[in-house]
Amino acid sequence: MTEINLELADVNIQEFYGANNVNFKHLKTRFPKLKIVGRGKNISAVGNEQYLLEFSDKLSQIVQHLQHYNRLNEKQIEEILDTDSPKNGTRIKVDEVIVHGVNGKLIKAQTPGQRELVEKVQRNDMVFAIGPAGTGKTYTGVALAVQALKNKEVRRIILTRPAVEAGESLGFLPGDLKEKLDPYLQPLYDALRDMIHFEKLNAYYEKGVIEVAPLAFMRGRTLDEAFVILDEAQNTTYSQMKMFLTRMGKNAKFIITGDPEQVDLPAKQKSGLKEAMRILKDVDDIGMVQLTEKDVVRHKLVGKILQAYKKVEQEQEKENDPKQSN
Repeated sequence: MTEINLELADVNIQEFYGANNVNFKHLKTRFPKLKIVGRGKNISAVGNEQYLLEFSDKLSQIVQHLQHYNRLNEKQIEEILDTDSPKNGTRIKVDEVIVHGVNGKLIKAQTPGQRELVEKVQRNDMVFAIGPAGTGKTYTGVALAVQALKNKEVRRIILTRPAVEAGESLGFLPGDLKEKLDPYLQPLYDALRDMIHFEKLNAYYEKGVIEVAPLAFMRGRTLDEAFVILDEAQNTTYSQMKMFLTRMGKNAKFIITGDPEQVDLPAKQKSGLKEAMRILKDVDDIGMVQLTEKDVVRHKLVGKILQAYKKVEQEQEKENDPKQSN
C-alpha cells in the first residue's frame, strides 16, 4: 500500500468540492479501491500505486479545468473522469472568450473596437487604446492580462495609473500609503475581482504576481515577462510617459489606455498620451486602437450623453476659434 498527499493550488475550494461535496463524492466513487480523504486544500489517497497514478492524473486535469474556467459542475467532472480531456463540445465559443471569470462569467470582446484591441494586442507588444469612458478599454486590457498569466505567457501583471488629482504626493489624504492610493486604483481592483476568485487574487497580491501601483512607483524599474497596463494615460506628463514606455523589458506586453479629451493636468502641461501618440504613430510594432461612443458597454444612456457633450464641445471650439468665426 502506498500513500500520496496532494495540494490543490490556485483553485476555488468550494467549486472543487461542490455543493454538499457532490464533486468530491463523484471523484471518490470513480476510485473505489483507494481511500481518499480531503481536508481543505490537502487531498490524500492510499492504495495500489497504479490506481494512485491514475487518480493523480485525473486530479491534475480537474485542477487545470478549475484554473481555466473557475467553475466545476457534476457534468464537467464526469466528463473529465470519463475521458482523457474534456470534449470540445462543452466549450462555449472558447475562441471568442478572453477569460472565464468568477462564477463562470464569460469575458469577451463585445464591440468592434474591443475586438480590434484584442487583435492588436495579439500582433503587437505595445498597444495604445484610446477612447471615451465606458468603452471597455481597461476592462478588456485587464482580461487580456489575466489570460496571458493563466496561459503562462507572462509571470506577472502590473496595473498602474497616475494619481493626478492628488498631485502624486497624496500627503493630505488620510491613512497609510495604500489607503491613500486605493481610491485612484479602484477600477483596476474591480476588474480583477470579476476575473479571479478572491482567495487566489489575494495570494497573487501577496506573492507579487499581480501588482497594482501608482505610476510614480515604476521609475527605475525594468519590467520583464510582465503584462503591464497604464490606465488613464491622458493624465501623464511628457516625462512620465517617456519614463513608463522605457520600462519595457524582455517578453513584456504593454497596453496604454486613456481618453485624450479628458485631461486633468494643469492647463499649461501637455498630456504625455497625446505627445506619445504623435511621436510614435509611425513606429513599427506599436498598435493604435481608437474606440468610439459606439463601443460603450455601460448603460445605453452613456453613449447618448457622450454624443451630447461632444456636440456642445465642438460648438464651443468653433466659437472660440477666430479662424472659423470669420
